[in-house]
Amino acid sequence: MEKIIALDKQLFVFLNNLGSVPYDQFWLLITKQLHWTPFFLALAYILYKKIGGKKLALLFVTIAVMLVFTDQVTNLVKDTVQRLRPCNDLEIKHLIRIVKSSDTFSYFSGHASNSSASMMLIFLILRRYYKHTYLIFLFPLIFAYSRIYLGLHFPLDILTGYAFGALSGLVFYQIYKKLTEKLFPY
Repeated sequence: MEKIIALDKQLFVFLNNLGSVPYDQFWLLITKQLHWTPFFLALAYILYKKIGGKKLALLFVTIAVMLVFTDQVTNLVKDTVQRLRPCNDLEIKHLIRIVKSSDTFSYFSGHASNSSASMMLIFLILRRYYKHTYLIFLFPLIFAYSRIYLGLHFPLDILTGYAFGALSGLVFYQIYKKLTEKLFPY
């Protein structure tokens, strides 16, 4: 496990140091969910056109419950594991670019798990309508990379968040599917 953590730190230092001051504001903008509102509104419109208002309302409730679940599990793991964020890790702090800092724990990334969960759920709904639906996974990739760029998460935090989020999205897709079959049997 120590070797994996050492490799994770080395990869983080490499990826984090790819950044430069002229791009810092861009990545600070990318890391805030609010700035993704046009993307979310476009997805909501596409979903509305394909599944209708009632199923979309149910999907919004499902996503809200899923995000609460995903976020709470993420926080439970963070508080249990208590891995320091890269910006607070004394072993590498002097080797990295810290654009943003936080006092909370790092493992695993809530940004990665929440974005991966929501995009997995939406992907599973839209994949039958659009050939290139997989492109929505660019959102969690870019969104979570911002956390490495800013100095807030190690790659393993992101990968674990992606995996947990994808699994959560799969589970909540099954719940959504059963609810739609029961509530909207047509």
